[in-house]
Amino acid sequence: MVERGIGAGRLPARVHTGDCWDTRKRCVPAAAEQMRRLLAEGVPACIHCRPDTALGVLD
Repeated sequence: MVERGIGAGRLPARVHTGDCWDTRKRCVPAAAEQMRRLLAEGVPACIHCRPDTALGVLD
């Protein structure tokens, strides 16, 4: 899931796994490949569910 920011443009703010407890109302579903691309572009991973680990994308 991708958490969108607040305001104009609503850019991605964080990436979550689908079962994360810390998702908010601004989250939208995303394909695994889209989440990998966002992580590679520097969008932070949630510190609770660690989607970067789940997707095999590590810093």
